[in-house]
Amino acid sequence: MRGAMSADVIPLRARGSQPTLAPMLALTAPGMNSVNAVILDRMQSEIPLIPALAGHLISGGGKRMRPMLMVAAAELCGYQGARHHKLAAAVEFLHTATLLHDDVVDGSDMRRGKAAANIVFGNPATVLVGDFLFTRAFELMVEDGSLKVLKIFSKASSIIAEGEVDQLTAQRRIETSEEHYLQIIGSKTAALFAAATRISAIVAEKSEAEEQALDSYGRNLGIAFQLVDDAIDYDSEASESGKDKGDDFREGKMTLPVILAYARGNAEERKFWEDAIAGFRTEDEDLAHAVELINRHGCVEATRERARLYAQRAIDSLSIFPAGAAKFAFREFSNGL
Repeated sequence: MRGAMSADVIPLRARGSQPTLAPMLALTAPGMNSVNAVILDRMQSEIPLIPALAGHLISGGGKRMRPMLMVAAAELCGYQGARHHKLAAAVEFLHTATLLHDDVVDGSDMRRGKAAANIVFGNPATVLVGDFLFTRAFELMVEDGSLKVLKIFSKASSIIAEGEVDQLTAQRRIETSEEHYLQIIGSKTAALFAAATRISAIVAEKSEAEEQALDSYGRNLGIAFQLVDDAIDYDSEASESGKDKGDDFREGKMTLPVILAYARGNAEERKFWEDAIAGFRTEDEDLAHAVELINRHGCVEATRERARLYAQRAIDSLSIFPAGAAKFAFREFSNGL
């Protein structure tokens, strides 16, 4: 499935505005055009189902945040080459593969505002094409030839898988703590953000301190992004979600809004949450009540506030880099939360 893929995607989904994100979009547009060309070329196969299913998600309006951050980090490091284009495509393939597998595990109906691939193509094909994208990602990494890059990507892939399993085991467990929740999202989401930004420093042959600064930026931004994403599921005023409203609630996921609402609730409210997370209260009226309780205790705003704290930590991580257009774009991007 060949088709145009624009670099002009909106990277963050909450509180940000197009003018705030404009510096990042302008900074990365030329590089993202090259990255998108690699993505389009390397998702092809002689088996027609593979590009059809992969394209259903990859060309479906995704933000491509992770490759965009890799391109931006290369600019921040003053890198003038093109190695990071293939590696950024590898990052997107890894991310897309995890999304395909997630939708099968979760039984999702929607992804990015349209029917999920597993609904259109079935679970077996979705899992296998996810596997194909994983192999394509590692092909691109091997072609790059850096064992250090390959080691970082491999470690991130392992951590992501562990995070997904950890989230699965925490599902429908009301006793899940905020600390455990942050551990889960630090693995399943932030690990790939950190790898994406750090690898640009490696490609640019920057110092270990600069590598670690970009690793810290990506890790903190990834946590902030997941916090915002989890808040959206219970935000009665949010309209920018690309998934069905209430998916996390019906799946019994212990995200921060729920953890906070349970901790702040009275005995009657806690009983509701215990029943809901256990899977006994999943109707539309139960979701409405959950949103009401979360709003009553200010849990969406509390979650967003934590996201802003992590976003600020991300910005602070870049103090080692000199001022300039790239650093300004990173700051504005983070403030978009």
